[in-house]
Amino acid sequence: MADPSRTRAKAWAAGIDGARRAAVWLPDGITEQASRLRGALTEWLAADTAPGRLLPWLPVAFGAGIALYFTAEREPAWWAACAFAMATIALAVVARRRPLGFPLALGLAALATGFCLVTLHTLRIAHPVLQTATWTAQVSGFVETREEREKSDRIVVRVHSFDAARVNEKPERVRVSVRKGTAPAVGDYVAFKAHLSPPLSPLRPGGYDFARDMYFQQIGASGYVLGKIRTETPQARPSLWLRYASFIDAMRDGMDNRIRAALPGDRGAIASALITGKRDAISAPVNDAMYISSLAHVLSISGYHMAVVAGIVFFVVRAGLALAPSLAVARPIKKWAAAAALLAAAFYLLLSGAEVATQRSFIMVAIVLIGVMIDRAAITFRTLSVAAFCVLLIAPQAVVHPSFQMSFAATLALVAIYQYGMPGGPFWRADHETALKTRVALWGGREVIALLLASLVAGLATTPYAAFHFHRIAPYGVIANLLAMPVVSAMVMPMGILGVLAMPFGFDAFFWRLMGAGLDWMIGVALWVTSLPGSVGHMPAFGVGPLLVGTLGLLLMCLLRTPLRWTGAAVVLAASLWALHAPRPDVLVAGDGKTAAIRGPGGRLTLLASGRDSFAVKEWLSADGDARKPLDASLKDGVRCDAIGCTAPLADGRLVAFALTAEAFAEDCARAVAVVSPGEAPAACRAVLIDRPAWRAQGATALFWNGEAFEQRVARPQGIDRPWARAQAVRALTDGAPTIRRPPVPDATPPMDALEPGD
Repeated sequence: MADPSRTRAKAWAAGIDGARRAAVWLPDGITEQASRLRGALTEWLAADTAPGRLLPWLPVAFGAGIALYFTAEREPAWWAACAFAMATIALAVVARRRPLGFPLALGLAALATGFCLVTLHTLRIAHPVLQTATWTAQVSGFVETREEREKSDRIVVRVHSFDAARVNEKPERVRVSVRKGTAPAVGDYVAFKAHLSPPLSPLRPGGYDFARDMYFQQIGASGYVLGKIRTETPQARPSLWLRYASFIDAMRDGMDNRIRAALPGDRGAIASALITGKRDAISAPVNDAMYISSLAHVLSISGYHMAVVAGIVFFVVRAGLALAPSLAVARPIKKWAAAAALLAAAFYLLLSGAEVATQRSFIMVAIVLIGVMIDRAAITFRTLSVAAFCVLLIAPQAVVHPSFQMSFAATLALVAIYQYGMPGGPFWRADHETALKTRVALWGGREVIALLLASLVAGLATTPYAAFHFHRIAPYGVIANLLAMPVVSAMVMPMGILGVLAMPFGFDAFFWRLMGAGLDWMIGVALWVTSLPGSVGHMPAFGVGPLLVGTLGLLLMCLLRTPLRWTGAAVVLAASLWALHAPRPDVLVAGDGKTAAIRGPGGRLTLLASGRDSFAVKEWLSADGDARKPLDASLKDGVRCDAIGCTAPLADGRLVAFALTAEAFAEDCARAVAVVSPGEAPAACRAVLIDRPAWRAQGATALFWNGEAFEQRVARPQGIDRPWARAQAVRALTDGAPTIRRPPVPDATPPMDALEPGD
């Protein structure tokens, strides 16, 4: 029977052969090279499409279908999505004997199934979303989650009763901030008065969609409590899930209190984050230093933590059982140790809050441990594929979340290194034993090189996603990880596990203090790396296109086995160049119209009006690759203000105005190239106008000057109608008002030097 992978490769190579026959007029040397290239490509394609080699591409196609769902302008009909999925599955069954058609049909079926799954998931969790802000909401319900933050606490309440004037929607859940130290326990029935607002839309066009994220958390409004929050007698019976959440939260609180009693300050906060997953109380300077030094992955319980916990439990249990010769000889103690490690990992998953990265790591560790129990190797791309499918089946929306993207990118790269072998010459070849290799191994050189390589590979794999979501990269990440991670592995995590085991007996404080000594070293490394010149690599924002192309390049480099994988490096390079040449906006306007910025003559952003939205300003500066803070005095350079508004020049000297009164409109519309206002323009304006009807309809707005006119990008494009961004809500706010209007003669604006001082 013919090898299906080689048959597919020959089918693909037929096109190359046809091109060779069509080029018989070429010199013999070139045709000979082309023939060799054809033979090499046929061989490489056969290897990369061999049985089992295409399996890891199925979760890629499945995730691509989910991502495709989020690009739709309107909510897909569930029946259409399901019909498309069934049709593609039927097509794959029909084409199962075709060597080329079957993989393509199977990939299309996976894509369609992912699209169908997320459509049904959105339909299943459908819930009301608040459309207008309210100051007088009376809310009561059960507390489902509680977060301790640096300056305040935050709770999510499942609403039982809701009363607010002129509000038709009753959110199922609301998230509110409360004063520090006043958050009630999970499971309490509370009542309070709150100021609530609709979920936050993107702060800039192309920015992170907070409203979408909150929708899939089934949260319909956010805000803050006014006055005291009261604990009352429940008006309904708590659900089984709520009772479980209350039990877990009480356990986490108990551990958190014991840890912080022994380790005050940031040491206790980080120790609690590693054990309980509660990482919201870490101070801002240390938290920023952890991100800048690329050690933030230590704070998020993921594959590293799960592997350390499972590995320590596995080693301790197996070593303990091996002390009994009768058990070691007659019983499968290795499998018993794997079962104990699996139970420990499951407990750690539940205790830590079961975030996406933790779910992925638990699934992979579980597969590895089950492989030990059934005598099968499990650190493969198949393991990662199963983990990806499981996570996406549980939470398909995770595919657009940075946690999912960075977690799987790092793990994919590490599995690829593990599968293909560590590069580096004789130190990694079992058949090349030398005295030098033996001495290096005895001194731990192999482990140091492995740690260095793993840090480098994982850091490079996650760099595109860190740059896209957080607009920064970590130039010294490898140094920080090389200095800190051995201490974390050898001291911090083992002492943490021993502390948990000793806690019921009351002897845990000793282990927490030892854990704190290791954390002091890690914090010191993070702060030292942060102080190095150029430690913060700022990256201006770029679009989804370069990220998708970069992801394709990463997949090619990791999933292909032959030299064809180096085409992925070329793809990544192209994506990097595309990202570096992304245009930057000339004008930015917040979604409430009260904050605006322009790109001044120095090429940096200038705040035309700051309003009270420092969060938006912080996001704009970060997305611009600008290290300044929202209160930096230089943000007002070149801005001229009076009682009726402000003006500031663009890089070419033309003016942008911020108008507060009708008098300002009359003046600014005649001299400015663009006019921004929190109010509504009283009459037509020759300049590009972003006033109340415009920003209410389109949210945050960015203007890009193309040399002739402004091009606009908005956070809520016209025609968008999704459950988290309803079109009818936009229509109700705008009452049919138009969006921005383009100026007929934009170049007629007088230059800055033609204006009098004080304008």
